[in-house]
Amino acid sequence: MALNIVIMAAGKGTRMKSATPKVLHKLAGRSLLAHVLKSGEPLVAQARIVITGHGADQVEAAVQADGISFVRQTPQLGTGHAIQQVVPALQGEGTTLILNGDVPLIQTATAKALIDACAGHALVLLTVDLADPTGYGRIIRDPDDGGVLAIVEHKDATPAQRLIHEGYSGMMAAPTGALKRWVGQLSNNNAQGEYYLTDIVAMAVAEGLPVLGIKAGSETEVLGVNDPVQLAQLERAFQAQQAEGLMRAGVRLADPARFDLRGTLTHGQDVEIDVNCVFEGHVELGDGVRVGANCVIRNVKIAAGARIHEFTHIDGETAGASVGEGALIGPFARLRPGAQLGAEVHIGNFVEVKNSTLAKGAKANHLAYLGDATVGERVNYGAGSITANYDGANKHRTTIGDDVHVGSNCVLVAPVTLGNGATVGGGSTITKDVGAGELAVARGKQVALGSWTRPTKKR
Repeated sequence: MALNIVIMAAGKGTRMKSATPKVLHKLAGRSLLAHVLKSGEPLVAQARIVITGHGADQVEAAVQADGISFVRQTPQLGTGHAIQQVVPALQGEGTTLILNGDVPLIQTATAKALIDACAGHALVLLTVDLADPTGYGRIIRDPDDGGVLAIVEHKDATPAQRLIHEGYSGMMAAPTGALKRWVGQLSNNNAQGEYYLTDIVAMAVAEGLPVLGIKAGSETEVLGVNDPVQLAQLERAFQAQQAEGLMRAGVRLADPARFDLRGTLTHGQDVEIDVNCVFEGHVELGDGVRVGANCVIRNVKIAAGARIHEFTHIDGETAGASVGEGALIGPFARLRPGAQLGAEVHIGNFVEVKNSTLAKGAKANHLAYLGDATVGERVNYGAGSITANYDGANKHRTTIGDDVHVGSNCVLVAPVTLGNGATVGGGSTITKDVGAGELAVARGKQVALGSWTRPTKKR
């Protein structure tokens, strides 16, 4: 039986007061529309269709992917009018699932429940009990059997109907053939002069087709976004859910209200995360990892026992980054793409590492830069030292052997190699290779002028 998934994403979102189309505003680091598409991915659909309108070019460019097609609604004359535009693209005679692009937290299990209940012959509505149903269409049920008789839009509801707390979420599953027929019969004779998709309920009732109402598991799952206030509220609700899930799995969060996950986070046992930390992309935390306050951590694998001190910024981007067992990072450290740190490595305050490998026990504890470098075991890399890896056109690599000591305020001009056990005197600029065990010093001779007088300020 063919399944069509239709996502309505044509609205302007005037109340967002933004040039960005509403469905592209982000929740937990991903656009609202991308959340909905992700929820539909596990469902085997013959067609996944996004209805666009306002900012169509921008929306389509943002989510285009294999298996996704687009239909434009111009002008936007209501939800029924939107489905009228998509009718020619619907495949087969099975089920059409209709979702909203600004309702991001719909669960795959809920969507599947709608599809299963429809089974190509029943109209199934997703409803929700709301403490404040203002703005929602009210579900009118048959007092005898509880079947759905109609949905009345808030603007058109009578005072008595507005007392009903069961609202329509805007999502449904319908028999595809019947849906095509029903939307062709819609009228815009209502307060808004729009074509309401909800009018098909009365048509199904008149034809004697079953009309079912399935209640969502939680209000959060069906909450839409209309303005920045609602977006922020939904963000906190979603983050609270993620935080609770992590804590139930054993993660210790110092304050779940000050935690943000904008991607995926896998973890071992006895992981501790302090306040105001943000995790993005894909992050793996091994057993016993401790993350200090105010860290931003993105696309990295952190091995067991590592400690990420306060105010550390890690961003592996597409290349990724890794931190070895028992490593100490920060505070105020920065790891960039390609940073591969071995076990017990120390990266201290105001140290930046990019596209570099540090072997077991290497240390760069203060105010240093390691870019495009291979660093051996037990290296001590001095404060203020840098690898000069860029010649203005190309990047070059620095190789530092085991047990090397680099003094403070040194410049290693790549390409250059320091052999095992070499020592570089503080303040040196190294442009040639240093052999194993050698001492290299490259700095101007110190001169003391006894007759020198410090300038005085002219009055």
